[in-house]
Amino acid sequence: MKAKTVLPAVAMTAVSMVLTLAVVVMWLGTAVPWVVALVVGLGIDGGWLATLAYERRLAAQGDHSIPVTVVGWAFGTVATGVLVAHALTSSSPAAWLAVSWFPLAAKALWLVHGLWERTALTVTALESIRGIQQEARDEAAVARARLRSEAATEETRLTAVTGAGARVARVQAETAKTLSKAWSTLETTRASEETGKALTSVTTPVTVGVTPRWELPVWGPSEAVRAPALEAAPALTDDALDAVVEEIRTSRTPPLSYREMSARFRAAGHSASELRLRAAWKRVAA
Repeated sequence: MKAKTVLPAVAMTAVSMVLTLAVVVMWLGTAVPWVVALVVGLGIDGGWLATLAYERRLAAQGDHSIPVTVVGWAFGTVATGVLVAHALTSSSPAAWLAVSWFPLAAKALWLVHGLWERTALTVTALESIRGIQQEARDEAAVARARLRSEAATEETRLTAVTGAGARVARVQAETAKTLSKAWSTLETTRASEETGKALTSVTTPVTVGVTPRWELPVWGPSEAVRAPALEAAPALTDDALDAVVEEIRTSRTPPLSYREMSARFRAAGHSASELRLRAAWKRVAA
């Protein structure tokens, strides 16, 4: 990398010195002996080369001298002035003017090279920087991939939850609609005057002497019915249970069926399990 900046500066300096020397010899050779013209040209190039060498020495030591820099630019300006003056007095000024800026260009290239040297890094430092940059790029790529994956997963989850919620809402709506229709039909049937008569006419043949009271359920909240009397009723012995069953069974003629007797037994506030009550019925009926 160093050669990419120093070689152009060296080449431009060499060309500028050759041009300056040639122009001074050709321009002053007609007015003074050519030896004098050669000395003048070598003096300009020598001064320029000396200041350049001193600047490079200071730069190698990490130092800088403003006076030396000013002197170097002064020699470059003089060389450029000589080339411009020769171009203006020659028969083909365009060609000489095209190369008259070479001395200043050479100084500018050495300035660029000096800036590069002050900011140049070693191979180890450059490798470390490249490693850090690559690590940062890798971490950024992994973070982006993780974020994209999490976003896709969250999107899938939200889609599934939304779909499930929509299905539940549809089922609830359909269920509510069905229940509404059922309760509407039930309410219409309950409010009808012919419902009780129809049910009575159907059940009369199997419930001789009993006129049932039919009441259909009503839409609304329900409360559990508790019977404190049943909870507080004392347990009956087998003999007492048989006596109560016999009394209820023969309270009507013909004797009551087991279902009717059981209903009257519990309605009277007696307490007994279904197993004991059925056993007492069998003993009494036998």
